[in-house]
Amino acid sequence: MAIKDWPADEQPREKLLSKGAGALTDAELLAIFLRTGVTGKSAVDLARDLLTDFGSLKALLDASQPQFCRAHGLGNAKYAQLQAVMEMAKRHFKEVLQRGSALTSPDITRAYLSAQLRGYSYEVFACLFLDNQHRVIQLDELFRGTIDSASVYPREVVKQALHHNAAAVIFAHNHPSGISEPSYADKQITEKLKHALALFDIRVLDHFIIGDGQPYSFVENGLLTP
Repeated sequence: MAIKDWPADEQPREKLLSKGAGALTDAELLAIFLRTGVTGKSAVDLARDLLTDFGSLKALLDASQPQFCRAHGLGNAKYAQLQAVMEMAKRHFKEVLQRGSALTSPDITRAYLSAQLRGYSYEVFACLFLDNQHRVIQLDELFRGTIDSASVYPREVVKQALHHNAAAVIFAHNHPSGISEPSYADKQITEKLKHALALFDIRVLDHFIIGDGQPYSFVENGLLTP
């Protein structure tokens, strides 16, 4: 049965318009992007097959051009379209959190940090520097590591915070494995950074780990008190 013959509240596009994008499954979101299916399969069926083949939505979005284009129903045009959509999302959140904007929504902060860090195949540690009104000064990617770890030096973080005249910071780093739970080393370095910055009256507001799904917040999980 074609998607257009489904009940209206089950059609991905109609569901998005009536309930919002957050109500859709990964397959339904991907189906809207694909627009059409292939012979014998609707766009939703094709989307489900692609998610199964790649293993996850993140894996599909992170796929290289050759990997992406080898998949049934995809190709260079879809790859270019996807890269454009992802870049627009990054630029949108960057404008929302442009210099001088106050952080009023944790969800926007999560989305922005996710858009910036989720695509890396290696670990990146970034700092979002804020003034005393929690307005954005700058996001700096300070350390890059292998797929397993990144070396983070408190002295360099303090130096950069003082350079920006920051009153507060939010840390973020990605886990290329997709697992957003913090490691023992993640907890240790967060405490070291907090204590180092406290010597200069710079507050650590949160530390987000970017993996698959919702970013992990140290504050929300009781691992950090701002």
